[in-house]
Amino acid sequence: MTKGILGRKIGMTQVFAENGDLIPVTVVEATPNVVLQKKSVDTDGYEAIQLGFEDKREKLSNKPAKGHVAKANTAPKRFIREIRDADLAEYEVGQEVNVEIFAEGDVVDVTGVTKGKGFQGVIKRHGQSRGPMSHGSRYHRRPGSMGPVAPNRVFKQKKLPGQMGGTVVTIQNLTIVKVDVERNLLLVKGNIPGSKKALVTVKTAIKAK
Repeated sequence: MTKGILGRKIGMTQVFAENGDLIPVTVVEATPNVVLQKKSVDTDGYEAIQLGFEDKREKLSNKPAKGHVAKANTAPKRFIREIRDADLAEYEVGQEVNVEIFAEGDVVDVTGVTKGKGFQGVIKRHGQSRGPMSHGSRYHRRPGSMGPVAPNRVFKQKKLPGQMGGTVVTIQNLTIVKVDVERNLLLVKGNIPGSKKALVTVKTAIKAK
């Protein structure tokens, strides 16, 4: 069954393993989430739990949102996400979910919104190679051929300049190095999407062996 929690990316640091290896880690602060709703096959067509993270002022939420969180006896939440295929028997509406659901060594998938890079060319956006920069080359940082002559159009999926970043990305099979229950922190090996303070979703890896 899938377990998950919502949190904020704090930044990166490094820790040392017992054998002296240096491990780069990303710190995720996951203050207790609240279960706002349980979705079942009978009522919604699929199984999921809905989690809320980080309180916001009453003034900033509308009446339907206040009514929704009132069922869980909690304040309006800034971020709300669903965790699919969770074990519904383990959760009740209004229950708190904290970092203790994960343990050291667990393998997780982390989802977040990548840093926005604005409008970029093909070299930065797609990693293409540039032409010679020498005098007379006439080909430096352009996208190259637009395709064959015959169809007389540019095919879809052609790698061109455009908006880069600001998309939802999931990085799979990351290992949890440490769980700090007192400070509500997860230390995840490697890097995860997003800038500092960005919202991330940490859940059980779907492809873990």
